[in-house]
Amino acid sequence: MPTRLDVRALRDGPPPLLRGLVRSQRRRAVGSAPLDELTGLTPDEQHERLLELVRSRVAAVLGHTSGDAVRVDQAFNEMGFDSLTAVELRNQLNAATGLRLPATLVFDYPTPAVLAEFLLAQVVDSKPAGVEVTPTVSSVDEPIAIVGMSCRYPGGVSTPDELWNLLVEGGDGVTGFPSDRGWDITGLGGFLPDAGDFDAAFFGISPREALAMDPQQRLLLEASWEAFENAGVD
Repeated sequence: MPTRLDVRALRDGPPPLLRGLVRSQRRRAVGSAPLDELTGLTPDEQHERLLELVRSRVAAVLGHTSGDAVRVDQAFNEMGFDSLTAVELRNQLNAATGLRLPATLVFDYPTPAVLAEFLLAQVVDSKPAGVEVTPTVSSVDEPIAIVGMSCRYPGGVSTPDELWNLLVEGGDGVTGFPSDRGWDITGLGGFLPDAGDFDAAFFGISPREALAMDPQQRLLLEASWEAFENAGVD
């Protein structure tokens, strides 16, 4: 229904039903421990403390055991964040800081370092520093293309050299299957014995995302890396 509201009176603390009518200023909870710890610190120390907070919460959401596993300059989408985990991180940071942060937080501030700058700006009412991107420039004057390859085959073949040896020696790539997985192995052929040995941390993938990945995606990542490595590309 149409009604007259004193919007200025609502700014100090509108009831929940009317909060959508007021554009509130930046807010923080009284007695919020992580923010209270920033008192008396230099701006660099404040940023470092908030960065530790962000990394610890990111680690909790992604399933890491420690914030040390979270790179400060890696984009959240490269870590495996999706809409669901983005909201989960936002909720954890809301609870830790008392701020009211947007659900699009990890997309608007795409790395832990940038997000920490944004949080610091909310706390001290200053603008976050801009993100400077320095392009990588390389000079290519080599007229010969170096081509590399990688592969995975049954029979213990995990490199091009091993594949060549298998062909030259007339080896057999058909191997037995594990008997402890409940598979119907009648009529099946070769088996890749090391498909489950995936170094998720090497590829910057969280344990939570690694568990949800198709094994074929893991193999593709490994084989792609090895193809560059085999070609001598740094």
